Amino acid sequence: MLPLMITGLLDGLYATEFYQNILEFDTQILIFLQEIIRNDIINPIMKIITRLGDGGVFWILLTVVLLIIPKTRKLGICSAFSLLLSVIICNVVLKNLFGRIRPYEVIDGLYLLTGIKEASDPSFPSGHTSSSFAAALSIFLASTKKQKLFTVWLLILAALISFSRLYIGIHYPTDVFASMALSIGLAFLGTFLGKKLYDYFSEKEKTKKFFPKYDS
Repeated sequence: MLPLMITGLLDGLYATEFYQNILEFDTQILIFLQEIIRNDIINPIMKIITRLGDGGVFWILLTVVLLIIPKTRKLGICSAFSLLLSVIICNVVLKNLFGRIRPYEVIDGLYLLTGIKEASDPSFPSGHTSSSFAAALSIFLASTKKQKLFTVWLLILAALISFSRLYIGIHYPTDVFASMALSIGLAFLGTFLGKKLYDYFSEKEKTKKFFPKYDS
């Protein structure tokens, strides 16, 4: 009963003038990127960048590496929590709840960048954006002052991955903006939980070798 009510409300929202204004805003940006910014030099670069976010594989592998290295284990734990929250809330709950149709299926004259496959899941929110910013920001927040000189580059990569989703035409700008805002909250929560877990185990004498304590 509840899912049907939510579906009805969303259908009503998509028919409102308010949503049409949002769609017009999205359309103007995507068409501008397609007609003005896209070019043969940037296209292959954007393809590589956007694929770094596919399935969150890059961020998962990075998290595993951070977990393996004692000095970065806290960062890995925080990233793991943030990624898990991102998958559950963004990919499982919100995507299926909103069911937003991809922009290239709605906007006249908008085409996916050549070589990019059509997506099989709903558009809102952007999984690439949410996983990238959740992981990158949590790693940055959990890092020491010295580590921040390197972890800040992960935020730049997350921003590039997010932009690539607009560049190739597979997401609306509002998908990406909303995902960025949501992932910031998830990153703070994931970092909080990760630090609590790390501190808990680091205080246990038997696990100090696995969870060494480092000052931030």
